[in-house]
Amino acid sequence: MPELAYLNGKIMPIEEARVPIEDRGYQFADAVYEYFASYKGRLFAVKEHLDRLEKSLRALSFPPISREVLRDAVLGTFQKAGIERAGVYLQISRGVAPRNHAFPKEAKPQIVLTVRHVPDTPKEYLEKGIAAITVTDIRWGRCDIKTVQLLPNVLAKQQALAAGVQDAIFVSPEGIVREGTSSNLFIYSNGRLKTHPLTHHILPGITRAVLIDICRKINLDVEELFFDKAALLAAEEVFLTGTVTEVLSVRQIDNQTISAGKPGLIAAKLRSELESRAGAHLK
Repeated sequence: MPELAYLNGKIMPIEEARVPIEDRGYQFADAVYEYFASYKGRLFAVKEHLDRLEKSLRALSFPPISREVLRDAVLGTFQKAGIERAGVYLQISRGVAPRNHAFPKEAKPQIVLTVRHVPDTPKEYLEKGIAAITVTDIRWGRCDIKTVQLLPNVLAKQQALAAGVQDAIFVSPEGIVREGTSSNLFIYSNGRLKTHPLTHHILPGITRAVLIDICRKINLDVEELFFDKAALLAAEEVFLTGTVTEVLSVRQIDNQTISAGKPGLIAAKLRSELESRAGAHLK
């Protein structure tokens, strides 16, 4: 089935979609986004993604945008594409106006989205886990707002690839472990899961929230607290979580093997529970 784009109410082939050069998302990163994924032909956690999108819009003082318009754009384009395992990228910029730092008075927000196939996670990563490096977190102070200004994330990811590993983990200048370049991070130590609290310094991940809820329902202790690199490297398990990442174990960090150097039972359990939750949602 075709990969499609949506541009301000019109659905078209991706290669035909165009936005003006003075779009503020292009010139200032004055835009927010969300990314939805489907399982067996149905999108998962649409409400939660739209809730987070609305919070991002409010945080940047965007004018009100109808939730129904956004929902219809996402579902309508996704359904027309007919891709069973799809990723829907939705971006809203403040609009098109002559370049000026101040908000334009008359600009109308631009709504664009794409529907593409989601590539499968390499089997090797699922079976053996991935390797990562740590990098100093140089991102802006509001990582909780899902904006398109992702250059530090891009540079960190590229640094990881140049080092021959798959991802990078942000660590604050003070030594606090934050998250991955496009995912949240959990560690498992002494019978408990730990993850960074919801502050301005990390993204409030949808998968993160689903997994915390799952943990509480299966009586697995989970704590939202700060921890340092020493705790990260000493953990029994480390894994990343996200819409496409789902649950992905990290077997090595900065050339140091994590525990047994392979995916652990907790990550496997949570990945299975997440897939079950998605499956139940589709019934």
